Amino acid sequence: MDSSNDDALDIIITNVVATFRTRCHLNLRTIALEGINVIYKPEVGKVLMKLRKPKITASIWSSGKIICTGATSEDDAKLGARRLARCLQKLGFKVRFSAFKVVNVLAVCSMPFAIHLIDFTKNNRPIASYEPELHPAATYRIKNIKATIQVFSTGSITVTGPNVQTVATAVEQVYPLLFECQKPLRK
Repeated sequence: MDSSNDDALDIIITNVVATFRTRCHLNLRTIALEGINVIYKPEVGKVLMKLRKPKITASIWSSGKIICTGATSEDDAKLGARRLARCLQKLGFKVRFSAFKVVNVLAVCSMPFAIHLIDFTKNNRPIASYEPELHPAATYRIKNIKATIQVFSTGSITVTGPNVQTVATAVEQVYPLLFECQKPLRK
């Protein structure tokens, strides 16, 4: 980061997506009839189940695959997934919690300055793209760590990556590039 600005950037994790398997077949109709906080979607072939603490929403398929969204940390995602598995066990299924994996992490971060998007895109042409007719943000993709950053002119950025560490690394990598393209302060 820049030596003259020692303030740490606050990276706020807004969503963690995780998957796990139950290693058994699940009867969606039984879950819909006997479960609590459940929405049955037979046209799609899944059940949505919501937990209040940690606040997550789970998509449950009859094959036993479950996708949990809405957690604000990797630990919350794992706790919510285990709690969900326990709820299914209480409904009478022989659930075994396995193959837990954090698939995606979405975070937001605010830069302490505004950004000139056209300059940013010109300086980082092959990996940065900006289509103002389609989206108000410039997209910056870091292939080696599989992270995507949406950069807005206000200095706000959204970062998508496979885990929390990758998101933090992506912000560290893009900060010097954004610092070069900051807009001068208006008086």
